This record gives sequence, structure tokens and C-alpha cells, in this order.
Amino acid sequence: MILTNAHVATLQSDKDFGLISDGSIVLEGSTIVWVGAGHALPDEFRNLPQHDLGGRLVTPALIDCHTHLVFGGNRAVEFEQRLNGASYEEIAKAGGGIISTVTATRAASEKALLADALTRVDALIAEGVSVIEIKSGYGLDRETELKMLRVARLIETQRPIEVRTSFLGAHAVPAEYMGKPNAYIDDVCIPTLRAAHAQGLVDAVDGFCEGIAFDTVQIARVFDVAKGLGLPVKLHAEQLSNIGGTQLAAKYGALSADHVEYATEADARALAAAGTVAVLLPGAFYTLHETQVPPIDAFRTHGVPMALATDCNPGSSPLASSLLTMNMACTLFRMTPLEALLGVTAHAARALGLADRGRVTSGACADLCVWNAAHPAELSYRIGFNPLHSRIFKGTL
Repeated sequence: MILTNAHVATLQSDKDFGLISDGSIVLEGSTIVWVGAGHALPDEFRNLPQHDLGGRLVTPALIDCHTHLVFGGNRAVEFEQRLNGASYEEIAKAGGGIISTVTATRAASEKALLADALTRVDALIAEGVSVIEIKSGYGLDRETELKMLRVARLIETQRPIEVRTSFLGAHAVPAEYMGKPNAYIDDVCIPTLRAAHAQGLVDAVDGFCEGIAFDTVQIARVFDVAKGLGLPVKLHAEQLSNIGGTQLAAKYGALSADHVEYATEADARALAAAGTVAVLLPGAFYTLHETQVPPIDAFRTHGVPMALATDCNPGSSPLASSLLTMNMACTLFRMTPLEALLGVTAHAARALGLADRGRVTSGACADLCVWNAAHPAELSYRIGFNPLHSRIFKGTL
């Protein structure tokens, strides 16, 4: 099939949108085999079926590279508490926060978790998302962590979307291990990671490196096991303070370091040297009323790729919109529309280790978005407006 009469933002480099007016894209199965100006279409493709896109904008499909999308219950009451002055840390120490979601997730059946998750998946698909990363971390026991990962895998069987899973057993210390984080790592986290890997449920391993969660020594023990299993790692780092998580992520060659509001210029240099992506999460920044902005200029200076994601979760970022995430990144972090679009396409793909996504180029996976828009900046500019015309997933319109 040939997609014709398209205004294509190829994103073939990080320097500009790579716009091609009156462009054509040739698809063969689930792969892009040619892209360029329509008048330059090679003769070998001219007799293929054509689909006229009416001059609409085409971009790579969007990728949400950091979500906690499978969970039980919600935390609307805690949202109210924060508005009344309670801090995220205070709520967590009082048994709320992650622990309250753990209680609800443990009690929920796989069927209920799947049905609830699909409502959020549908919202993301409706905005052109083709790949979603989903973490465990609301079980904090063997049975529930595995249940969450099974549900994440099931989503691909229910919807036209690709799911990448991350084991986040080192997310918080459950109530039954309160004050005993090392015992939790030994007794629950590492054995469950091994079990999840044996069952084919894990694509990467994550952790929450923060004063209210785990320190760098504890996370390193989990990462050592992950590396032994041949699994890539990523890390929640420097969200609320700086305790060395970004440097740890760089040391282990992590796919990404996520949040990174409190990262320093030295951290940026370390990420650049390691080839690690900085995943920025403006939804959590917005919801928690944070004021410490990630070091965007340092990331630019040192060439650290910046991805964006919704961080969809019930507490700190109840956000299921990649388009709003792009707008937030521009308005709150002063990223450019080009950086925002790269953040939910090419750089998000890199944060998941997907080399064939996020750009419109020969050999890439045929995951594309067709927008009722004239310029890519419109995707970041509008608020609460979805200009998606259609989505192409693995070559299927």
C-alpha cells in the first residue's frame, strides 16, 4: 500500500521535524519500505494500491514509555488531602500513597484489573499511541506482582497495541516488611523477579530510588540480578531529592532514568556517557505541585535524549493523555514542540530499547498517526483537543 498526499514529519534526525510536503509512504506488511516526495516515487511501487490522506499530517505513532497502568482502586481522596496541605511523603508515611493502591490491587481479580486497565488503554489508543510500557509494583508480594504482569501481557490480546512490561518489585516496602527493606528485597523482590522472568513476563527491571523507597545499594542488588538474567534496567531517580539514583542508572547502562527533577549537570554528563535516556514526567510534576524543574538545559548541552511519558498511575499522575503530556512539557518545562514530539516517538522508543520505532524511515515499523493538523507544533499547542484522524498499527489502517 502507498499512503499518498501526506504532509510527513519523518523525524529522521533530532534537528528538525524532517517535513516532506506532498509526501508518500510505501508500506509492505508491517514495515515502511520507502518514504519521500510523491513525485519521486520509484517506478517499482507505482502500481500498488494507494490511500490518499488528503494532505493531512503524518507522524510516527506515539509511544508511552512509562506507565503504571494496571492497578486497583483510585486515590481521589489523597488528591483532596494534598490540596488541603498534606505532602506526598506525609501521605506515604501514613499508609497512603503506593501502599493504599497495593491493598486495592491485591484484592482485585485479574479480570477486574484488565477491564479497568483497558479503559485507560483505549484513551491512549484514541490519541495515536501504539506502544505502552506497563510496570508492576502495586503488588509487593509474589502473587500480585505476577498477576499484574499477566494482566499487562493480556492487553495485547484485547487491543491493537504493543505492551512492554517492567518488573517494579522495588517500588515500596509493603506494610508487612515496614522497617525491613533489605529483608523485603531478599525474601520477596528478587525471588519474584526470578519467577516473573522464568514465566516470560518481564521485558525490563525498574526500581524507585528515593528516600521514601529504596537506596542505591538496595537497588543495585536488584539490578545485579536483572543483569544476570539478561534483562535491561531503568530507574525512577531524583524525583523528590538527589540520592545518587541517576549515577547508579548510568553505571548500569540503564535504558532510562525517569523523573530526574533533582538531577545535576554531573548527572546529565553521566547519562550522556552511558547512552541513557532521561524520561521526563510532567504529569507527576503538575499533580504534586512540584517546583524543581528537570535540568533541561544540561540535558540539551550534553546531548541526553529526552523522552516524555504520562506516568499514568492512580496517585501522582492520574493522566492518560500523551497529547496533554506534550503540552505540559512545553508549558511547564519549556521544551520545544520538536523536543516534545521526539519525546513521545523516537526518544520514547529508545527508552524501551526499540530501535525500529519512532521515526518515519525505510525499515521502520509501520506504526503511524494521521492528524487533522497542518504542522507538528499543533500537537503540543492545543489543550484538551485530539486531532487524530486515524492510526496505522503495524501496517494496518
